[in-house]
Amino acid sequence: MDFTRPTPPDPYSLLPVPATFELTSADITAGDPMPADHAADGGNTSPALAWSGFPAETRSFVVSCFDPDAPTPSGYWHWHVLDVPAPVTSLPRGAGAADGSGLPAGAFQLLSDGGQVGFEGAGPPPGDHAHRYVFAVHALDVDSLGLTTENTNVHAAFNVYFHVIARATLTGTYRR
Repeated sequence: MDFTRPTPPDPYSLLPVPATFELTSADITAGDPMPADHAADGGNTSPALAWSGFPAETRSFVVSCFDPDAPTPSGYWHWHVLDVPAPVTSLPRGAGAADGSGLPAGAFQLLSDGGQVGFEGAGPPPGDHAHRYVFAVHALDVDSLGLTTENTNVHAAFNVYFHVIARATLTGTYRR
């Protein structure tokens, strides 16, 4: 199969730029290939994420992972965690488990675009170029977006747009 196609832009480069803050991980390094345990065929383990420097008026966070390089017109959502309380400044490795046991009280996950509960690891088509996995933490001006597990990733992204006051991103890559 021929996967030749243009490289999509960073998905957040197409949106207004809010304030930024820092997002780090002990498991992934910006721009580098991610370890296989963060891939669909290697464990589906969400990486540890930590953030700092967000605005004092932050009332909650949304954490997401998006693949803009998926061979679809709309990319591919691998993870969305909503209603993360403002005092929380990190998620441990494996927080994206399907049972939600690694999430802070009140937070919940949406289904990935593949229909999985929790973090769906990197899974580019074999033979395709390296895909980018954009982990983002969005600082919001509300305690909750008012969404439920019945909402889609696009619903979440759309609602985040109207409440984001700052954003931090960290992008890893993966290829099979």
